[in-house]
Order: sequence, then C-alpha cells, then structure tokens
Amino acid sequence: MEEQKTELKMIRMSEVRSQEVKWLWYPFIPYGKLTIIQGDPGDGKTTLVLNIAAKLSKGEHLDNDMNVQEPVNVIYQTAEDGLADTVKPRLELAGADCEKILVIDESDKSLSMADERLEEALVKTGAKVLILDPIQAYLGGGMDMNRANEARDMTKKLGALAEKYQCAILLIGHMNKASGNKAAYRGMGSIDFFAVARSVLLVGRIEGEPNTRAVVQIKNNLAAFGHPKAFMLSETGFRWLGDYEITADEVLGGIAPKANKLEQAKQMLRELAETTNMVQSNEIFEMADKQGISKRTLENAKKELGIQAKKINNSWYWELDAVKQR
Repeated sequence: MEEQKTELKMIRMSEVRSQEVKWLWYPFIPYGKLTIIQGDPGDGKTTLVLNIAAKLSKGEHLDNDMNVQEPVNVIYQTAEDGLADTVKPRLELAGADCEKILVIDESDKSLSMADERLEEALVKTGAKVLILDPIQAYLGGGMDMNRANEARDMTKKLGALAEKYQCAILLIGHMNKASGNKAAYRGMGSIDFFAVARSVLLVGRIEGEPNTRAVVQIKNNLAAFGHPKAFMLSETGFRWLGDYEITADEVLGGIAPKANKLEQAKQMLRELAETTNMVQSNEIFEMADKQGISKRTLENAKKELGIQAKKINNSWYWELDAVKQR
C-alpha cells in the first residue's frame, strides 16, 4: 500500500515570536508544559498534589516560589481513589475551596489522555492545572506505554494541549521495581514519558524519618534544578517543611542523608556566637562553603535563628547576639 505523501511545510525562525516560560512553581512546575511527579506507591505523591491543588484553589502558595495571584480552577482526575470517601475528605483536610476543584465525570466512559473531553474541560473551566493520577490509568484501551512510538504520540498530544491553553499538566506516576537504576529509568513505562516532560519530580521516603517525605527534581529542561524540598505527614495532616538537604540517590537507595545541612549551619552559627558578637557576612559564607553548606541553606539558618544583618562602612555583618539567647 502506497504511503500517503505529506505536504512539506517550512518554518522560518525569523518569523517565530520568542516567549518566556511562565511558571506556576519555579523551577518545578512550568505553565504550558508537562510535569511528571513520580515515586513508589504510598510515598505521598497524591498527598503533595492535593495539597498544592488546595492552596491554588484559595489563591495561596505552598512555597514562596509559587506564582499565585488569585484562586484558580484545578481539574483533578484519579482512577485510584474514591471521590466521596477519599479525595473530598483529603481536600477538606487540606483546606481546599472545593468549588474550584473539578472532575470530569467518567461514569459513561473512562477518560484517556487523547480524549477530546480534556480540551473541552479546559475551555469550559479555564483551569490552569490539570492532574492525571496515575499516568497508567489514562492511556486508553490498547495503548502500550512501554512502546516508545505510542508513548511519544500520546505525550505529544498532551504537550500541545498544555501549550495551547498555557495550562500546567501534572502526570502522577508510580516507579517500577528496578532498584539501583537511575531515577529516569524507574518511571513506569517508556522512557519517552520522561523525555517529553520538561520537569520531573521524585517523591520518596527519607530513611530514619518515617513521617517525612522528600521532593527532589531529577529533570529540568527549562531552568537550573530546584533545591530539594520536604514535607511531613501525620495524623493531623500535611505540613510543608521547605528546603531539605538530600539527593535523589539517597531517596532511591533508602540511605539516610549524610547530614542535615540546615542543622549543621545552625550549629556553625551557634559556635561562632560563643566567641564573637559580630562577623562579616563574607567570612561566614566562606566558612559554610568549606563545610559544603550552600548559601541558601545558610540564609535559612540565619532566618530561623533570628540573626540580623547590619551594614558598617560598606560591608555587611551578621549580629550573633540573638543566637546566644536561644
């Protein structure tokens, strides 16, 4: 059978209008792109996503790098949890405005990634976030996510939808059991899912801290990698911890972090306060760098200890009196 010829169309780059990437959560979740959030079952992926959705529904942010100006509509599709007995109670616990959380009714027909109802829903609701949880449930009948060409076609359609409506599409994925492999290859199905996503986040347990979960970015094509984060799960709900010192290898390998750098930074400042009241900020940064403590972590330690900065003769100093009082 003769293959149908496709008309050649050329795009001249001089005619392409440059655009800046817009971010829902810099540098973790871009608008107009696909983001994958993956991890082992029960490690908190859905809890994290529902708490992000809850914050967005009220026009609030989970993290200072979230760009939220007003309440937004969120479409959340799940094939694993009941809406009435699981999803709604979890959203209520997170303080969500449930009027802003919408679900496409699948009672007549199951939804797939290629379903035209996805676009219809985005147009009708103006939703800025679309969540499919998990990826495997929305492939559609007959589609094999392990076959690269099928996975590529499916994610390409989703990517086009995200770009057209400047919507952040989040795909929740379980990890496979190939322990020891790189995080990219432990995502379920074809590596093409990982390839098409512009950002991939790994959610996992922290060895030695049973109630704490890490969020580590393992892919970013649009900006520098974000600093690892963490959140805590308890009977009273979800608590965001923010910056956390851990690597993807430590999460995947079930290895306790070598050191909690934030605590290490605070201890360094406490020890300094025992011998002096004021230190030039550049000296402190140099000391921290030698101990493998990032500037960002040091600034967080400074904030937690209530240290104030003071400018003297064009140089900045940290006043350590507050540390002695703690």
